[in-house]
Amino acid sequence: MVKIRLRRVGAKKKPSYRLVVADARAPRNGAFITIIGHYNPLTDPETIVVDGEKALTWLRQGAQPTTTAARLLAKAGIIEESEARKDKMKAGITEKPKASKEKPEASTTEEPKASKEKT
Repeated sequence: MVKIRLRRVGAKKKPSYRLVVADARAPRNGAFITIIGHYNPLTDPETIVVDGEKALTWLRQGAQPTTTAARLLAKAGIIEESEARKDKMKAGITEKPKASKEKPEASTTEEPKASKEKT
C-alpha cells in the first residue's frame, strides 16, 4: 500500500517536513517514491506548499494520506475535509484515544485462612 505522509527534515528542535509518497512499510525517514510538497510548522502562519497535480495523481492511483497529511492537503485546498471529521472536531472528539500505559492492578486472591478448631 502506498501512503502520503510527512518525512521529517531539519535540525534538532527545528523540524521541517516534506510531504512524500512512500510505501507503507518504509520507515518514517526511509525510502520514498516522490516529494509532493513541504510543510514548516515554525513559521507564523504555517507554511504549506503542495504540488496539486502530483498529489491528485497519487490520490487517484489509490495512495492513502495519513491523518496529518490529509489535514494539510485539506488546508492547501487539494482535498475536501470529510464531514465526519469536521463534526468530530466541532464536538471536541479526537480520532484515536491514546492507549494508557498504566499497568492494570494485579488481582489479589486471598487464600482462606485456616481456622483453629479445638476438639
